[in-house]
Amino acid sequence: MEGSERTTEPIDAGVDIGHVHLKVADVDRALEFYCGILGFELMQRWGADAAFISAGGYHHHIGLNSWQSKGGSPPAPGTTGLFHTAIRYPTRRSLADALRRLSEARWPLEGASDHGVSEALYLADPDQNGVELYWDRPKDQWPMTPDGGVEMGTRPLDLDDLISELRD
Repeated sequence: MEGSERTTEPIDAGVDIGHVHLKVADVDRALEFYCGILGFELMQRWGADAAFISAGGYHHHIGLNSWQSKGGSPPAPGTTGLFHTAIRYPTRRSLADALRRLSEARWPLEGASDHGVSEALYLADPDQNGVELYWDRPKDQWPMTPDGGVEMGTRPLDLDDLISELRD
């Protein structure tokens, strides 16, 4: 904010993103993607217009609603809004399983990158919301700059090597 004082204190390291709530055109269609393909669990349904889904029994990681967007279309290019929702997988093998699920469903990828600190798959959900599926490498494997900063980049991700995680 203009004229406000900025703090030099970093935010508490325990702060994290608890959930994302997405406006969708059709909740059932969104559930087919997030639960039917990616494997999230339906935790609660609020009629035809809202649903709450999670991984591992948490109350919800993703909320889906059509309260203001039923039958709507995605935002036009060149407008502001959410770039993507990033869903972190605990292991490389679990990310490989996500790739398998997408492949079996013939869901198109928009990209796949090795960022040094992580490996990521990029796609769009049925409402054209950006989705990143990724896993973080252990922190001691992150590439670092000479001055001790994190050095992220974008290199192509070898999908054959990733999917080979499932053959081990």
